[in-house]
Amino acid sequence: MSFPLLTATALLPAIGALATAAMPAARRTTAKWLALATSLATLLLVAVVVLRFDTGSGADRYQLTESHAWIPDFGVRYELGVDGIAVAMLALTAVLIPFLIGAGWNDAEPDERSAGTGGTATAQATRTRRPTQTFFALILMVEAMVIMSFVATDIFLFYIFFEAMLIPMYFLIGGFGDRAGGLSTDEQAKQRTYAAVKFLLYNLAGGLIMLAAVVALYVATADQLGAGTFSLQAITEARATGELTFAQNTERLMFLGFFIAFAVKAPLWPLHTWLPNAMGESTAPVAVLITAIVDKVGTFAMLRFCLGLFPEASAWATPVVLGLALVSIVYGALLALGQRDMKRLIAYASISHFGFIVLGIFAMTSQGQSGATLYMINHGVATAVLMLVAGFLISRHGSRLIGDYGGVQKTAPVLAGTFLIGGLATLSLPGTGPFISEFLVLVGTFVRYPAVAIIACAGIVLAALYVLILYQRTMTGPVRPGLEKLPDLRPRELAVVAPLIALLLFLGVFPAPVTDIVNPAVEHTLSDVGETDPEPTVPIDTLEASQ
Repeated sequence: MSFPLLTATALLPAIGALATAAMPAARRTTAKWLALATSLATLLLVAVVVLRFDTGSGADRYQLTESHAWIPDFGVRYELGVDGIAVAMLALTAVLIPFLIGAGWNDAEPDERSAGTGGTATAQATRTRRPTQTFFALILMVEAMVIMSFVATDIFLFYIFFEAMLIPMYFLIGGFGDRAGGLSTDEQAKQRTYAAVKFLLYNLAGGLIMLAAVVALYVATADQLGAGTFSLQAITEARATGELTFAQNTERLMFLGFFIAFAVKAPLWPLHTWLPNAMGESTAPVAVLITAIVDKVGTFAMLRFCLGLFPEASAWATPVVLGLALVSIVYGALLALGQRDMKRLIAYASISHFGFIVLGIFAMTSQGQSGATLYMINHGVATAVLMLVAGFLISRHGSRLIGDYGGVQKTAPVLAGTFLIGGLATLSLPGTGPFISEFLVLVGTFVRYPAVAIIACAGIVLAALYVLILYQRTMTGPVRPGLEKLPDLRPRELAVVAPLIALLLFLGVFPAPVTDIVNPAVEHTLSDVGETDPEPTVPIDTLEASQ
């Protein structure tokens, strides 16, 4: 029996989470180092997964597979496997988590705050205990559940972890919020609670709709295959051979059940409203965890489950989904332009970027889906740089409001420079990773839906506006009062953002390591939905003759 590499990759951060949470209260520093060591060990295991994954033309679609009976009476199996898209998502998760732990090194320290309202000082100060061990344990537990979501090929197993990750995320948002804002401890607690509950309710509602579709899928397989199954591979193979068919309305309803849950997680307009609250009230590392890692489970699942299980319904829904993606692109960018809160601006920018990702997925072309997968990675890294540097800035001055800053580049030039690089990557400047992915999405969309691609280009123009205006208002001009002695990035903070910037630049000029892994999986996905890339409208021999 081969070593269960995928199980070990998910199990390691879960064990690390339990060990971190069990550390004595007085051993906060030890707990931090344990969490960091666990995340680095997980990264090493993921590196082994990447190295062992075969991208050759004759390789199996799902590799490193594990399959064991779990609940045989209900057709539930413990089935794991990865294709190229899942490998890319595993790499993104494992790379980011150590940097998030490093960035949040002091975010869960005991907090000394005034007991007054609106930041008014009082004679009695309140010391709030923020359980450091719990903070880092929850981050590791989220990592374990996200990894299981990426590797599970049993639909019921996927659903369990898709929903279970909401629990640690709820406590991270509600229990470890941003200390900035000038509000009293009680007022901030109310805002964090509101954001956490909204996050939980939206995602639970989507998950319950999906559960109904999962049950319907099991009933359909039991009726036609003789025994119900949740195996993704078994269902897709049965559909390909014609052994399993769905009535048109049944397939569309099941597709909607899955898609709505994933659109909430992604998030896609109009199911997006929980994200600005959650990111705004979270610490910067938790905000990155939400949008760069957890939300990617939604777009990943659209590729794996919506398109793989329901090809006809996916084609039926494509025009509407493309419309929703366009609205997300333009609406998110417009709202980002109007934000006064730095973190909410980045949240709305992420909604716009998720619109591009969904656009690439449902363009049903190899360029679009490869670009969408690459976009998931590059958006995660770019958002991590921008949000973490913004978090460092906010922690220094104690305000999230853009208007409270100005002239930062004169007092903290390294901080301003890294903030600029993160912003330029966010607006997809050529030479950075997001440019390649956005270009592929637009090209892949244009060959099939030219009008949609042209409208989507408005998101590029708006992104340049909100990023450059943000930089201008916070970093340039005269130094605002209170910022004269603003500290520059410390060695720990620079160690967090510098490797991520290097990764952005590397992927901007050489994305082949990712695309070589992803492209075979994209070909399989297009085969599932019966699509091929459109033929050129001008024959190649005509072009050669004209030259």
